[in-house]
Amino acid sequence: MQLADLLLAHEHRRKGLWLLILDQTYCTQQGVKTENTFSHGQKAKSGKDQRRRKKLPRRRCHCFVMGLLITPSGLRLPLYRSYYTQEYLKELNRRRAERKRPSLSYRKQTELAVELVETAPVPPKAKVFVLGDTAFDADILQTACQRKHYSWIVSMNQERVLAGRKSRRKVWSLASTFGATQFVSVKLTPGKGRYDAQRRVAACRIGRKAKTRTFYVHREELTLHSVGQVQVVFSTMLQPQRGKPVEIQKVLMTNDLTLSPAEIVELYDLRWQIELFFKELKSTLGFHQYRFRKFAKVERWVELCLITFLYLEWYRAEKLARRDLSEEQKRWWRWQRTHGLCTAVRDEAEERELDRLASYTKTQGGQRKLKRILRAARPLERRRVA
Repeated sequence: MQLADLLLAHEHRRKGLWLLILDQTYCTQQGVKTENTFSHGQKAKSGKDQRRRKKLPRRRCHCFVMGLLITPSGLRLPLYRSYYTQEYLKELNRRRAERKRPSLSYRKQTELAVELVETAPVPPKAKVFVLGDTAFDADILQTACQRKHYSWIVSMNQERVLAGRKSRRKVWSLASTFGATQFVSVKLTPGKGRYDAQRRVAACRIGRKAKTRTFYVHREELTLHSVGQVQVVFSTMLQPQRGKPVEIQKVLMTNDLTLSPAEIVELYDLRWQIELFFKELKSTLGFHQYRFRKFAKVERWVELCLITFLYLEWYRAEKLARRDLSEEQKRWWRWQRTHGLCTAVRDEAEERELDRLASYTKTQGGQRKLKRILRAARPLERRRVA
């Protein structure tokens, strides 16, 4: 959080929209003795899946509820909470009781997400949108956003029903009553739009190579059971045909009644940023490449990965704040993500090391020091025995 404060210092005067994207990620672990693991995935065994699972044991995993806070200028701040299983929590509370520390209560993944919403380091009176998939279409999460005066957009659970007396009609069933003429097209092109800074599209995807996606949406203002009045957007990427039923692929809902259907789709499209964040953590920073039995060590590993991610974001922000860089150089830094930032930091460290070694050649004492460094750089098996 101290490193996050340094990063947020670049945003203290900037106005705009803040995004808090919620999701969970899983790290698979094969060890049966590994703490705090549980089986995740399909439980039913049938057909080929049944024959395959007879040979291979069911994999177990760790779960982390993540929040990605994106500032108006596109800076990314990761937040996380570890999910504790009831078995591990029982053992953990036993250890805490021996040390005379208060016990912890069991919390579901949605309850951990509520904690992320309540503790996110957002400036007061900032405009914040909370984005989540179907797993976070929970009443307690919407109540937490209401307490913080945040707006939210989530993918609707198919079991949501309209308000009124029983039996209540499901919202998804309304799709059969819509015609093709009621849907309007919304086009999203990489590198264009109001949220280009938060999207941080790579240069290779901008220009002639940019692929435009078209969504066909229909908006309804409905009153839902246990939610209240919301905007509901029925969305599909299959072009509706006259005289045929429209195949709805996703239903979005938001408590912000002032947004247009195009704005809702464009904002929810930014939820994909947390999926890219997970990919960068695992493929570039080795987030899932640990082999610890103790879950306390796993949490330290996670914190080190997130601190590294924050350092790279801070490094990028410092480069963009420099006045001696040209506009073309700043443009290169604007669309860099984790892999590009790692390469830039590594190249700069190597360049500084070479400059330091070159400075040793200017004096005799420096040359002797350089020889000692070069001798020490050889592998032990290749050094000459004195």
